[in-house]
Amino acid sequence: MKYSTLFLSLLTILLFSCKEKPSEKIALQTLNSNQFNFKIDTIVSGMEIPWSMAFLPDNSILITELKGDLIHFQNGVKTSIKNVPKVYFRGQGGLLDIELDPNYSENGWLYLSYSSNIENDNNGGNTTIMRAKLKDFTLVETKILYKATPNTKRGVHFGSRIEFDRDGYLYFSIGDRSNRDALPQDITKDAGKIYRINSDGSIPTDNPFYNTKNAKKAIYSYGHRNPQGMAIHPETGEIWTHEHGPQGGDEINIVKAGKNYGWPKASFGINYNNTTFTDKTSIEGMEDPIHYWTPSIAPSGMTFITSDNYPNWKGNVLVGSLKFQYVTRCVIENNSVIKEEKLLKNIGRVRCVRQAPDGFIYVTVQNLGIVRLTPSN
Repeated sequence: MKYSTLFLSLLTILLFSCKEKPSEKIALQTLNSNQFNFKIDTIVSGMEIPWSMAFLPDNSILITELKGDLIHFQNGVKTSIKNVPKVYFRGQGGLLDIELDPNYSENGWLYLSYSSNIENDNNGGNTTIMRAKLKDFTLVETKILYKATPNTKRGVHFGSRIEFDRDGYLYFSIGDRSNRDALPQDITKDAGKIYRINSDGSIPTDNPFYNTKNAKKAIYSYGHRNPQGMAIHPETGEIWTHEHGPQGGDEINIVKAGKNYGWPKASFGINYNNTTFTDKTSIEGMEDPIHYWTPSIAPSGMTFITSDNYPNWKGNVLVGSLKFQYVTRCVIENNSVIKEEKLLKNIGRVRCVRQAPDGFIYVTVQNLGIVRLTPSN
């Protein structure tokens, strides 16, 4: 009996030691695409909800964790950045996007979006944009550029993607904060909008509503639900976004000054209880999406492919799916999605997708970390 128990114990240990951890299994995969084969290499492991990432000139990575941590990663070493702003960590709120200034090598500015309650009013939080510099693993010269109001304890729809255009304007999104009937169509109120500001936080005087009485002067477009993807088109310079629909009706849009994108008056989605809130999918005078998903894929993260590392994918758009846990490769022709291919199926909830300066595609995955798509042929 004693020997049988010992044998079973040794067998259990052996089986456990041979069992691959999720990150190890992913790192060994070679996947087939319609165009070529690629490996999935785990670059950073042990992350909870890595919401976004930015690549520094020395090839290190800054990673935002939703709970409020900003992590520096280089040569296998993670270092927590000090003096990170206090976040309102609730539901979908926390430390969100990160973006480097286009002239980062010269000026050292980086930009963060997060949910905050800087007023200390105990009324919840709202989306905030801040810039800072990084010195000795500490954020310095911090400055809040924009703070949405009012605060609310609703823990959803913070939006929060950041992107620069070719002229150096800073765009960011704020979701409708789950107040669809009151906020997205009202340009005198924050939420459900795309905003454009200068990199120092001042507002461009040619913004579409700059001279409109009582309007929020930073608004660039309105009628959005919850945009969590934003990227600049490599050829046209236009800002593309995608946003969550309710049950169905996720959208890709091209942002244009002063335009109304319809939410919630027009949508391809329905309520989560299967009832309808509108019978219109298009309204004259409002912008139609260039693409929509039904059912919803819960899109998060967005990048255009320009790298020679993926020659057959050039001009395609990659979008992460939180709901179905993959990356979709969208083939674009004349500003329309003509085909999609699902990549990294069942990898986990994809939060951010970026093409890095080294030309490779990096993806953040919840409860995993960061993986890289490396062509293998």
